[in-house]
Amino acid sequence: MRNLLIFVLVLIVIWWVRRALARPRGDGTDGGARGRHEPGAHAITPERMVECAHCGVHIPESEGVREGGHFFCSDEHRRLGVRP
Repeated sequence: MRNLLIFVLVLIVIWWVRRALARPRGDGTDGGARGRHEPGAHAITPERMVECAHCGVHIPESEGVREGGHFFCSDEHRRLGVRP
């Protein structure tokens, strides 16, 4: 019985240490919301959305095509040109 109790205590200590090591480290200024934010959430930067000169759809700037002073959502719309 004593061995079983020691074994359970060792398991609890291992679980506690693994949980403590996996906890995200904050700078302490999160107002007590410890561990409630997603890891890497601060690394995401918003991307500028631009309007297609042909169809008017807004898409991320990195996914579009530029030609001249105009922005297009695809090569097909770039080929068709600016719609009046």
